[in-house]
Amino acid sequence: MGWNKRTASIFLIMELVPGETLRERIAREGAVPLEEGLKIGVQIAEALEAAHENGIIHRDLKPANVKLTPEGKIKVLDFGPAKAFAGDAADSNPAESPTLSVAATARGVVLGTAAYMSPEQARGKAVDKRTDIWAFGCVLYELLTGKQAFEGETVTEILASVLRGEPDWQALPSATPAQIRSLLRRCLQKDKNLRLQAAGDVCIEIQEALTAPATSLPTVGAVRFAAGWGQIAMLGLAAVALLAIGVIATWNLRPAPSPQPVTRTVINLPPGQQLAGLENGPVVAPSPDGTHLAYVAIQGSTQQLYLRAMDNLEARPIPGTEGAVNPFFSPDGQWVGFFAGNKLKKVSVSGGAALTLGDAANPYGASWAATVGSPSQPLRSWLSMTREARRSR
Repeated sequence: MGWNKRTASIFLIMELVPGETLRERIAREGAVPLEEGLKIGVQIAEALEAAHENGIIHRDLKPANVKLTPEGKIKVLDFGPAKAFAGDAADSNPAESPTLSVAATARGVVLGTAAYMSPEQARGKAVDKRTDIWAFGCVLYELLTGKQAFEGETVTEILASVLRGEPDWQALPSATPAQIRSLLRRCLQKDKNLRLQAAGDVCIEIQEALTAPATSLPTVGAVRFAAGWGQIAMLGLAAVALLAIGVIATWNLRPAPSPQPVTRTVINLPPGQQLAGLENGPVVAPSPDGTHLAYVAIQGSTQQLYLRAMDNLEARPIPGTEGAVNPFFSPDGQWVGFFAGNKLKKVSVSGGAALTLGDAANPYGASWAATVGSPSQPLRSWLSMTREARRSR
């Protein structure tokens, strides 16, 4: 401020700030790149913090009042409507607010300024530094998206959006860190008590986002790549879920297994015939498929194996099985194993000579298992003897 003695007038000397305003920059290029926008946001917050520390509220922060110099420095301009911390009277007239009193006949100025008013300012209530925090949120949102946070065709529509609407959060760049998204939401809380309380806190939040590991500020390409893998993972999980559902459905919808028929029969031995070898182990053996029955019986003075088809009323003796005890079938039901003369033997159910498999001094029982060899090999069977507690007899 100076005094001109010749003209007896008071005049102001102010800094001439070169460069373009953020409004001009956004109008020309659209949204500012993420990292650059955050760095600009830090400088704006620092300017607000300095003003607030000196007891000044700007009250009209907007892109048109912020200049970016050729050196990349930020200058916050137009403190004309600024007020001291004492604030406006609670019953102040909205018509006297900076939004509606500055160039009220210029439609663009009115709309542009109204879009940055805090809800309490739009209602004509007393304002404090949290009003500037709201306006800062609007400016940072516009830097990152290239459009105003609150829009409308008329002042009334804009103010209605400020009071009741929400910004389009989906318009933020996909690479915007979660910390910055949270910061914007906290700056634009309609209840000033829930809003960030100081510009210094804003500076800290943005600085932390800028200095965080590179993964916090991914490039758009990296985000798309990650999103691609996320989609693949989701598709994989969906495929697993569908498979599980299919398995469960197949299991639940499968036809119930047919109950195995229960056969009850009474086998009467021919006259003069009696079961033999009861003291040494089993004397009766059913075939695995339930179609035949082998047993050891004594007829006259001869003890041997008898084979009876379950659909036949008569049993036939199996030649070559004299002295047999403890019969058992092969898994395919085509052979009957037995012990006789301290030997382990087998005989075909279709007839033929009995074959000796090995010595068996203690014929206390045996089991027969089967494995499949190579495709050119027939079914290979073997016998394994089990000697348990009876060995102590």
